[in-house]
Amino acid sequence: MSTVLESIEFRAEALRIGGEKVYTDRTIDVRNPYNGECVGSVPMATLEDVRRAYEIAHAYVPKLSRYERSAILNRAAALLRERTEEASTLITSESGLSKKDSIYEIGRVADVLNFGAIEALRDDGQVFSCDLTPHGKSRKVITTREPLLGVITAITPFNHPMNQVAHKVVPSVATNNRMVLKPSEKVPLSALYFADLLYEAGLPPQMLQVITGDPREIADELLTNPRVDLITFTGGVEIGKYIATKAGYRRVVLELGGNDPLIVMDDADLDRASDLAVQGSYKNSGQRCTAVKRMLVHEKVAGAFTERVVAKTRAWKYGNPMDKNNDMGTVIDAAAALRFQQVVDEAVSQGARLLAGNLREGALYSPTVLDRVRPEMTVVREETFGPVSPILTFANIDEAIAISNGTAFGLSSGICTNRTDDVTRFAKELKVGTVNLWEVPGYRIELTPFGGIKDSGLGYKEGVQEAIKSFTNCKTFTLPW
Repeated sequence: MSTVLESIEFRAEALRIGGEKVYTDRTIDVRNPYNGECVGSVPMATLEDVRRAYEIAHAYVPKLSRYERSAILNRAAALLRERTEEASTLITSESGLSKKDSIYEIGRVADVLNFGAIEALRDDGQVFSCDLTPHGKSRKVITTREPLLGVITAITPFNHPMNQVAHKVVPSVATNNRMVLKPSEKVPLSALYFADLLYEAGLPPQMLQVITGDPREIADELLTNPRVDLITFTGGVEIGKYIATKAGYRRVVLELGGNDPLIVMDDADLDRASDLAVQGSYKNSGQRCTAVKRMLVHEKVAGAFTERVVAKTRAWKYGNPMDKNNDMGTVIDAAAALRFQQVVDEAVSQGARLLAGNLREGALYSPTVLDRVRPEMTVVREETFGPVSPILTFANIDEAIAISNGTAFGLSSGICTNRTDDVTRFAKELKVGTVNLWEVPGYRIELTPFGGIKDSGLGYKEGVQEAIKSFTNCKTFTLPW
């Protein structure tokens, strides 16, 4: 296996607690999934480190004006855009995502910052008149939003090392909250880079502290510390449900897994639909909760659609993540690649047909296409969090809706049809948080509401605007009028 085209200097990182860089005796190595190179290390925080971070956060009372919060976020966005190459290389080095994907992620993070800056200036307070009924009064009710009394715990996953962090940190800053962030131990360097960017832009360090370490040692403290008011988590279903049971009398925002379909009807433009299929399945190495995990195709067009998907899959370049000509890098680690290979092998043993891929070398796993897949097979019944394209067929829209709704998940979906009656039925009957017409399931902008139902989440939404609502208390004030 060749060496990477670019590399970063080894980053011996520290905790960020109360404006100080705190080092510990025990550390966690961060390795490049492509070549195994150790690209950095982060401390293993102790329980005392975690408790001190919450004490500092809880004691601090943010006084930033709306203008000051907006200015900090806009300044951080400008700094990040200037440093796109450096920041994207860091993401690729620790995650194995291709440079194409990491450069795109930096653009998304900057968008989150800019949208947060806009929303910090927006007062969404409402005014209600009270003389609306026979027993009303000449009064007004005015609503305002206030920061939480306690601290926010944020726990983020590996698949978008900086953007997942931004979607939790930015709404917290925009609302004058205090947050303790625990990034994935697999990709912590990007989170620390992002925190430093905000400090450089003027954020008081007490408003954002970063803890790294072994979840088995510190996770329960992050969930049950008495100073925590809200826990926001993105990750797997099992851990999300564990958090829900541990949180007690606290708010919980959970963004969990997905098993998102792209549904192709018999009237669809198959060139356009197959483009969406491969992009939705392979971008970010297929490691997105909103990736295309199932391709549901009308039996009348399944053959022609499958031919196009196979051809485009074979043209999808994968390999060295630092090579900007490659469309896809690695998955997060060799263990993940092995799981994908095993679940595909299982499907083939049960009657599915392997049409492309299923090749593995370390953390490199090739874009893969299967057809003759049935809904009960593990590869589509559970979430396959990698670049696998399973193709299932259906005879009519009723069957398409039943198959789509037939898993434990309910996050997003994509629809390829031009018939308005079908579009209306999908919009009404798919049990998901998002339905996208002629787009991949994951399409959104960073501002808009995002989230799922069933095992994909509790129905609370993320996205900058919705997270701001979650991270605040609504207070009403009434007065004679």
